[in-house]
Amino acid sequence: MLEGPAIFVLVLLAVVIFYIARAIRMVPQGYNYTVERFGRYVRTLGPGLGLIVPFIDRIGAKLNMMEQVIPVPSQEVITKDNAMVTVDGVAFYQVLDAARATYEIKDLENAIINMTMTNIRTVMGSMELDSLLSQRDEINHRLLGVVDQATHPWGVKMTRIEIKDINPPRDLVESMGRQMKAERDKRAAILEAEGLRQAAILKAEGEKQSVVLEAEGRREAAFRDAEARERAAEAEAKATELVSNAISAGNVQAINYFVANNYVKALEALAQSPNQKILMLPLEASSIIGSIGGIAEIAREAFGASDAATPARRGGVPNVTNRS
Repeated sequence: MLEGPAIFVLVLLAVVIFYIARAIRMVPQGYNYTVERFGRYVRTLGPGLGLIVPFIDRIGAKLNMMEQVIPVPSQEVITKDNAMVTVDGVAFYQVLDAARATYEIKDLENAIINMTMTNIRTVMGSMELDSLLSQRDEINHRLLGVVDQATHPWGVKMTRIEIKDINPPRDLVESMGRQMKAERDKRAAILEAEGLRQAAILKAEGEKQSVVLEAEGRREAAFRDAEARERAAEAEAKATELVSNAISAGNVQAINYFVANNYVKALEALAQSPNQKILMLPLEASSIIGSIGGIAEIAREAFGASDAATPARRGGVPNVTNRS
């Protein structure tokens, strides 16, 4: 049987153990506990081992200090151009001050949700539908700035607000589809017309270059022809001068050469005429042969033929009468 002093020691030991157990508080990582003394906030316990005064202090609230996400329920919003859309989203926040988040606002998450929904109606209601659908980043940025400023007194930092879905009515979606199709058809027609215009321009440029090159070719050909005619005329003038000098020197064979040469050219022109079908020969053949003989005589004199040549060879060939 235990005696009185032993029982007292055991009771005292149990009270001490109970007192210590009531005084020690383990705070998990990512959480903060508020401490209240007689119902009044006195301090905040951070992660790790914390001590409080048993029976005097108590844990008021256990707050998650990590970043948290809450869904924003869908709601109907009327835009600036009177279009009805259904919108929902998500909000990310983090508690920075446990005491203010506990004692400055009641039901923190519900307050954040309602604050976000209210500002969604305000921000999106000031925009037209086209801007609403194409400027989500701007909507998110404006919402974040407004809601973060409103929740700052609560010891909360809004890190992000994202609009998830914007759903216009079905008839409005169909109208937008028709409008989009018409716009794409318009752009396709413009692109096709632009392509045809570019093709026409390129074709005209090609034809212009072709005409320019052709004109340059004709000019070059005309220049060459004129140059050839000029040289032929110079040669003809030189030959005429030589024949004239020979005639003035008393050389009768030069006259025969000149006449025969022109006579043969005239016959050649008659033979090559497209309207000439039949050419009757001989035509003054004796004159032609005599002229050819004169040409041969001139050639012999030019190349230094012997002075002992016979008079028959120098005078030409026997006369041949023309047969009609």
